Amino acid sequence: MKKLLPLILLFSLVFSVFAQDQKKPKIGVVLSGGGAKGLAHIGVLKVLEEAGIKVDYIGGTSMGAIVGGLYASGYNARQLDSIFKVVDSDALLQDYIPRSSKNFFEKRNDEVYAVTLPFKNYKVGVPTALSKGLYNYNLLSRLTSHVRYTRDFSKLPIPFVCIATDIETGQEMVLREGVLPKAILASGAFPSLYTPIEIDGKLLIDGGVTNNYPVEEVRKMGADIVIGVDVQDGLKDRETIGGASGVLVQITNFSMIEKMEAKRKLTDIYIKPDIKGYSVISFDLGHEIIKKGEEAAFTVYEKLVKLGGFHDTISIKKNNQLTDTLKISEVKINPLQSFTRPYILGKLRFRSGKKITYEKLNQGISNLNSTQNFSAISYWFEKEDKGDGDRLVLDLKENPVNRYLRFGLHYDGLYKSAVLVNLTQKKLLFKNDVASLDLILGDNTRFNLNYYLDNGFYWSFGFNSRFNQFDKNILTDFSNGSALSSLDVNSININYSDFTNQIYAQTVFIQRFLIGGGLEYKHLKIQSATLENTTPTLENSSYFAPYGYVKFDSLDKNYFPKKGFQFVGDFKSFMYSSDYTHTFEPFSIAKANMQLVQTFFKKITIKLQSEGGFALGERTIPFHDFVLGGYGYTMINNFRHFYGYDFLSISGDSYVKGEAGIDYEFYKKNHFNFAANFSNIGNNIFESDAWISRPKYSGYAFGYGLETFIGPIEIKHSWSPETHDHHTWFSVGFVF
Repeated sequence: MKKLLPLILLFSLVFSVFAQDQKKPKIGVVLSGGGAKGLAHIGVLKVLEEAGIKVDYIGGTSMGAIVGGLYASGYNARQLDSIFKVVDSDALLQDYIPRSSKNFFEKRNDEVYAVTLPFKNYKVGVPTALSKGLYNYNLLSRLTSHVRYTRDFSKLPIPFVCIATDIETGQEMVLREGVLPKAILASGAFPSLYTPIEIDGKLLIDGGVTNNYPVEEVRKMGADIVIGVDVQDGLKDRETIGGASGVLVQITNFSMIEKMEAKRKLTDIYIKPDIKGYSVISFDLGHEIIKKGEEAAFTVYEKLVKLGGFHDTISIKKNNQLTDTLKISEVKINPLQSFTRPYILGKLRFRSGKKITYEKLNQGISNLNSTQNFSAISYWFEKEDKGDGDRLVLDLKENPVNRYLRFGLHYDGLYKSAVLVNLTQKKLLFKNDVASLDLILGDNTRFNLNYYLDNGFYWSFGFNSRFNQFDKNILTDFSNGSALSSLDVNSININYSDFTNQIYAQTVFIQRFLIGGGLEYKHLKIQSATLENTTPTLENSSYFAPYGYVKFDSLDKNYFPKKGFQFVGDFKSFMYSSDYTHTFEPFSIAKANMQLVQTFFKKITIKLQSEGGFALGERTIPFHDFVLGGYGYTMINNFRHFYGYDFLSISGDSYVKGEAGIDYEFYKKNHFNFAANFSNIGNNIFESDAWISRPKYSGYAFGYGLETFIGPIEIKHSWSPETHDHHTWFSVGFVF
């Protein structure tokens, strides 16, 4: 009997533990959709953890799927609170493409056009959605890196399910397996805001259209007790519906409100945060919404504590350590009709077999997105059979639209009013090419034609043809002052036209510098009504010149940048001219411009800029001189902005200029700024120490700027201590 006693005690202990475990109810949590209002789920989960509740199953729709999916992957509620506090709320709602991800051609496109519309079958369309949701996909992909090989959601730290809707059939799609970030984004693909997500051949949108509160699915998973969090709106009247997003929410709520009574009966503890006054896009108020979730959960805290009491120990979810690096052993790309593998790899800008950071991966995905050649981009990871690396699987959907109409609007004191109409055609002659024609209508009609063949890692080729003209009284006569002296006047009317054609080849050097070179044909024509009785035509010559350049640009924005560095160096050698003035001899021009921008205290930005140039050759002609003065106009040839002096006021064949400025963003997209610039400019100033002597020219400016969808709207008042002249300039819209 004594020998049997230990066995009896052991059997009793095992039976007791088994019996206790059998008594523990399986707790499921269901989280409804509601856009930004779904951030209240995080507040509720914080209180559940405080009450000692261990969640056994979790299901959600839309924002509930995003919060629920991250929670199921292993994050605790406080971690989720911290994550969403630092998320860029603007980027959540629109395709945020870092400027560094765009090539120089794409940067120019994004910084000129205010409106872009698809143009297919000679019909103008509208974009299918505001965003592909790539910022969200990149974010979720990194956050779920620790479970990136898991395809069965029941194998996650907490079994998980989410709901999407088949846009073609209108049927509810229950997602229990697949790529986790792709599934939860499909569940949250709000119509018109995000493009649909394709999974297993089905095009999926927001699950809230069919089942915004999947309590039945959580019950099916095995939950004995269900805690439900509902952040759905009731029906609104016409005064409170709001805009387009409000209308769509109202439509989806029609059926859901009818179903909610039955769904509530399947819910043991029903929590409804008071989120009135918040919309589906109120992500910038996330901290307030999370607090509302906590407040609602505390109203049933006693019930939650009783459930937590079923567990002998409170399970505290461990902090997930974010993996910052990946070793990509292979890149697998789905078959494409119009784009080559080198083109895709060239955009990714990393090679197989090396470790990369998630930031580097996200940059590569952004590079692909910036081309606008793909209507959908997704990716996932597969574990390599051999080795310790990951296979990156890219799923790219080619954009069926390859023709666009674009529009812009601008005003400045030199070119005056202008409306820009652009036609862009992709895949015109080759797979990776793009052609673009700008027609600029207004006080000074102009055009700009570009063709670019992008070959990724390999050399890319392009052609540019542009025509610029303006008519204005200026202080420079483009003839070394001889015209002004002969007439004894201070200014002269100039009709200036420039027709330039370039062919070039360029490539990216060490993934950061753009280097290139080509050949240029230019025709300059300069006339003056002031000289009508003498020699009205100052110049009417054609020029031929080979040229080369190097560029580096890490500025985060072209207008009102916050940080970054930019360098542009250019060398051009004029070998031939039709020589209207009979004074031409071959000469060269070298110039460089660099600027450093850094922000302090989040709202105060300092900008430092230095630039200069000089001519090489025994004789030069003045029509290619550096000309300084004015602000807000497009700077062609050697025209440069300069505060304190009117448009195109001072000139010379060599110059050096320094500028320092401070910008204060006192309210979102509203700026006060102050700048000072100094220069020495003249003929052959680098042959002596004149260029480093006390600046001969200086100017100061203060102004106000507003960022708008058509570009910046600026007013600047400037003055010069040398001339005591004051100038006020207005500039509206992107510069072109």
